[in-house]
Amino acid sequence: MTEAFDQAWPTELRVSEDRRTLTVSFDDGASFSLPAEMMRVLSPSAEVQGHGPGQKVTVPGKRLVGIRNVVAAGNYAVRIAFDDGHDSGIFTWRYLRELGQDGASLFAGYEAELAEKGMNRDNPAVAR
Repeated sequence: MTEAFDQAWPTELRVSEDRRTLTVSFDDGASFSLPAEMMRVLSPSAEVQGHGPGQKVTVPGKRLVGIRNVVAAGNYAVRIAFDDGHDSGIFTWRYLRELGQDGASLFAGYEAELAEKGMNRDNPAVAR
């Protein structure tokens, strides 16, 4: 990752009125609107990422998930709680920037995983 990921500092975090988007603005002028669904399914939590290689979980059925709240985690991150009860992801400034810059391709990879496993964005049931 580039040096910009490490040096950019957020100047504003704003949750949309419908609770489906987090807008993050950085001190270098970059600003990103991050969909709640993308943040939820790509959460940095162990619940989603697993505890080691090959343990990543594909989370289906989160198209309509919303952001319940955003709480500071030290001076380096925020903990985002979603309205489906998931609240263990610590989103560092660096990871929020990565989601802003690379989120489209990361989300496309997630959608490909869903299709490969017979899952979709609307149905939380696991593949048969």
